[in-house]
Amino acid sequence: MFNSLSDRLTATFKNLRGKGRLSEADVDATVREIRRALLDADVAVPVVREFTSRIRERALGAEVSGALNPSQQIVKIVNEELVEILGGETRRIRLAKNGPTIIMLAGLQGAGKTTLAGKLSKWLKAQGHSPMLVACDLQRPNAVTQLQVVGKRAGVPVFAPHPGATSELEHPAGDPVAVAQAGVEEARQKLHDVVIVDTAGRLGVDAEMMDQARRIRQAIIPNEVLFVIDAMIGQDAVNTAMAFDEGVNFTGIVLSKLDGDARGGAALSVASVTGKPVMFASTGEGLDDFELFHPDRMASRILDMGDVLTLIEQAEKAWDKEEAARMAKKFADQEDFTLDDFLAQMQQIRNMGSMKKMLMMMPGAQNIRQQLENFDEREIDRVEAIVRSMTPHERVAPKIINGSRRARIAKGSGVHVSEVNGLLERFAQAQKMMKKLAQGGGMPGMPGMPGLGGPGGGRKGGKSAPKKKARSGNPAKAAQELRDAEAKRAAAASAAPTGAAFGKGAADFDPSTLNLPKGFDKFLGK
Repeated sequence: MFNSLSDRLTATFKNLRGKGRLSEADVDATVREIRRALLDADVAVPVVREFTSRIRERALGAEVSGALNPSQQIVKIVNEELVEILGGETRRIRLAKNGPTIIMLAGLQGAGKTTLAGKLSKWLKAQGHSPMLVACDLQRPNAVTQLQVVGKRAGVPVFAPHPGATSELEHPAGDPVAVAQAGVEEARQKLHDVVIVDTAGRLGVDAEMMDQARRIRQAIIPNEVLFVIDAMIGQDAVNTAMAFDEGVNFTGIVLSKLDGDARGGAALSVASVTGKPVMFASTGEGLDDFELFHPDRMASRILDMGDVLTLIEQAEKAWDKEEAARMAKKFADQEDFTLDDFLAQMQQIRNMGSMKKMLMMMPGAQNIRQQLENFDEREIDRVEAIVRSMTPHERVAPKIINGSRRARIAKGSGVHVSEVNGLLERFAQAQKMMKKLAQGGGMPGMPGMPGLGGPGGGRKGGKSAPKKKARSGNPAKAAQELRDAEAKRAAAASAAPTGAAFGKGAADFDPSTLNLPKGFDKFLGK
């Protein structure tokens, strides 16, 4: 959604790197680029004007002039201002103290309210609540049926006393206001603690439908009125939001279709113009593609700083704790990492959702966005098929997989033998790495790790040993150099600690007992 905006802002900040001091011209040029980036992203003009004026004022102030790194300070200011226009802080649902919490959904036709009702109900159910859906959209053909299907998939009951319209020519039967009241009463009797009322879609200029939404609100007195807006509608988002705020006085905003390829201006405009917080975001077509909206995390995503906290939360939610404990024990016992373990870990990762989405939450992901977009999610399926085509013994001992076995595995998984070879090679490398980590050897190729190549990890790639000074050709001078060297060694020996690594004092050690070759004792400092 914010790829274009993120690219423009990242490129703008790159121009500031390496500058020890920012002039007023540098700040003006940066603010100008930020203004263009926001306008290109369809952010409303009043929001852009206010946003850039605050950035310029702060960038020319004392907080940047006294900063050790002015360019990083500018990024910090932009990040803080982005958080501010996105709502400032995370806003959660206000739950009712007595009786069920009533949530009313309102929005344009086609904004995705019905699907979002199912997503919200499933999310609330996972939070420990007992939600119920109420079908008050009697206007749109088959809207009631759609809500019933979505409710069944989410595992949430649906109150639908009227079937609603089944075609555009049919006049809708039933009163949406009466259905909403009856639904709230039904939830109260059946002890549901949350009621989600799905209302009919309407246009901002449709006075009749807006009046119906207003009457539903007055009848059920909801704790929350959530305005569902399509994040892809661009500049018109502001006018629509203002019309709905005047009509139903919503309390929070839900952004749907945030996974689209539009420029994302709606998300940056609506909260700032209406003063109402963005509370949730729909990030895909599945019922699980729904998340609480965190302004600070969204600002980090836009500035390509990543969203590691959301990634951790998803991992905690999807990760099997028993499997993680089993792997930790296996790692501690230094047991071999097998293809069965590899398959189990892959299943855990798949439970977290789309690999593309997860990788795009990593800091700096915009730099490899092209590679991520070309990444084929089915590659994981192919790897799983290869492993499952192996016998249990082959998974535990992959070294026995010879040419004929590889051909059989390739045929069974529907891939080429080269793909089987590639997987086995990558697995062998992973197995070595896991074994080295279990033994405390450190990560291969990491600087400063004991026993490894690379700077500080051994002679190769690290600092070379100091070269010995060549002796002089003059015999008298050479003898004097030898005496000086002996004196230095003696001084170093007397200054050395008396204890040795193996518990024996250095003074107690006699090299002659080792029967070393003649002249070798000089290497021992004797």
